[in-house]
Amino acid sequence: MFDRIRKAFSRDAATGHAADETQVPGMRVAEGPLSEWAATQGFGFSADPASSNLALEGKLRGKRWRMEVGKPAREFIRGKELRARAQLGIDEDLAVLVMSRPLRESLEKKAFQLYTDPLQTSAAPNLPEEMRWLSMFDELAWDSLSEDFWRRYSVLSDSREAALAWIDPQLAQVMLDWPQPAPSAEVPFMILLLRGKAYLRMEYTPANMATLQHAALIFTRACESALTAFPPVA
Repeated sequence: MFDRIRKAFSRDAATGHAADETQVPGMRVAEGPLSEWAATQGFGFSADPASSNLALEGKLRGKRWRMEVGKPAREFIRGKELRARAQLGIDEDLAVLVMSRPLRESLEKKAFQLYTDPLQTSAAPNLPEEMRWLSMFDELAWDSLSEDFWRRYSVLSDSREAALAWIDPQLAQVMLDWPQPAPSAEVPFMILLLRGKAYLRMEYTPANMATLQHAALIFTRACESALTAFPPVA
């Protein structure tokens, strides 16, 4: 049923476009609790007080990563968006996506509406590529992860072996252990491996230091797991 959607996104897929690569301008080194915490972790930290945009930078096994808080690039994210990207150098054919289950259900509903309403096809190029992934990848599940994880998240991939190797029980547990007040299951969240890179995208809710810290923990743990499971190609 998603052939129409797949075709609409084929041009973006061919170019490898990703909104996560957008840089936040006007950043400068800042002081305060977040800066102090970042220093203890060995991260670079900068901020734009006028816009409340933030950026963290680090290196993991020689691979640079960047995490930003800024203006959302997706309609399903309200307020500030927290996004991260790391060039891991792993096999570019690997594709594994973990998405909050309510977000997946919402995108599926919109995809179905697009498919059944011919008048909506003209808007297809403006839709997020996450909707294309729903048509490309199968949903997977396995017994080694907890029921709590499967209630909150959906795993999509064209390779069960790759998903099993990347999302180990330790990473899955970190994704559940949000500090209080924790983001609810309804807060849009996704983390993925695609085109040799790792990405994280979520709504920055609640917009506090604990959420940023734990998102950084999830992302760096996900990068560690990916580099262990899929050694970078030469």
